[in-house]
Amino acid sequence: MKIQEMHITPIAIADPPLLNAAGLHAPYALRVVVELVSDDGISGWGEVPGSEKTRNALEQSKQHIIGKDPFQLNAIFADISTTAQSDDRGATPWDQRTWVHVRSAVEVACYDLMGKAVGRPVVDLLGGKARERVPFAAYLFYKHAGAGGEFEFGLDPDATGWAVERQKPALDVEGIVAQAQAMVKYYGFKSIKLKGGVFDPEVEVNSMIAMQEAFGADVPLRLDPNAVWSVETSIKWGKKLEGVLEYYEDPARGQEAMGQVGKAVDIPMATNMCTTSFADLPGSVKHQSEDIILSDHHYWGGFRASLELARFCDAFGRGLSMHSNSHVGISLSAMTHLAAAVPNLTYDLDTHYPWQDGTDLVTEPLKFEDGAIEVPTGAGLGVDVDRDILAKLNQKYIDCGLTARNDEIEMQKVEPGWTFKATRW
Repeated sequence: MKIQEMHITPIAIADPPLLNAAGLHAPYALRVVVELVSDDGISGWGEVPGSEKTRNALEQSKQHIIGKDPFQLNAIFADISTTAQSDDRGATPWDQRTWVHVRSAVEVACYDLMGKAVGRPVVDLLGGKARERVPFAAYLFYKHAGAGGEFEFGLDPDATGWAVERQKPALDVEGIVAQAQAMVKYYGFKSIKLKGGVFDPEVEVNSMIAMQEAFGADVPLRLDPNAVWSVETSIKWGKKLEGVLEYYEDPARGQEAMGQVGKAVDIPMATNMCTTSFADLPGSVKHQSEDIILSDHHYWGGFRASLELARFCDAFGRGLSMHSNSHVGISLSAMTHLAAAVPNLTYDLDTHYPWQDGTDLVTEPLKFEDGAIEVPTGAGLGVDVDRDILAKLNQKYIDCGLTARNDEIEMQKVEPGWTFKATRW
């Protein structure tokens, strides 16, 4: 089997006006879809966060991929490394590295090819199932009114429950609790996460306390201020959240600061900001910066790197969960296969999917039942891409004019002069 063609398609998907520490989501989130076609006509699919920088890097990588055997990933990655440049994660809450995205997109597409070639699901190629169903968490955001860009398909706007609630504003404690209740009722999630770093810490802490009162002490809760709180602020409000949170995600910036907060507050510390690469692992051990690492195959460079991270977590006593960004069904399937194959990934996974639900490009979207997804049993990732929808989403990308994510610019449309601050409180 040889890779004969590589198609790189940037797409734009609906993204509501969700607030975060870096500003406001634009009406469209950008993704890049990669299709590798073998010489016997099989297609393998990958999906990563989108930007023109990532698309261009994928175009550069074509010379190292066309003609290669997808089973020979070491050779493919070695060749990509001759072109890859050093990346900086950046100060924003999301990871801005480019070449880890390239490696992830290519590797996931190769695994999809391999699985289809041998008639086995990707989870089997990763060592087999540690679990049959993968649980996910509700992912809440403070937000303005609206459900994102205009699409001719989507959840029925006349429906009750989540389809209506996700269009409403949520700018206070009551709005967040209502959002949580609608999302949990529709998808059956058993744990809840709030994206913080938006309002005064007292508002966000009160939101978590209100959710515990609404859902009961047995429902795991998580708060993510995206590292814009100082150490002092993180400790002050962390003390108020003892007995409330399952884990405290990135309240302060950097490994040393996270270690200081963790020593002072009796809540497990989690991160997808201070420990995001293998180069960060020595610092993780030195500073004891977190108890739980939120893995993400998009940002760690693919499936195999994620399995290596899981071994580190097992050896050094770290828990393991999974980070998410706005995505569609290719990534959702890849996340599910990977999580099913990692025995020590024992926390419910993050997913933005409820915010994009109804605008997916796979022919049969994966379904949440009681907050979990059954591991696909079809060959490869177990999903097929609707090429008509792929073309429509590509046209949305062209029409929307966005070439990279920039929440600061979008926020300035609502609050002129607003700027991102690495530490705000």
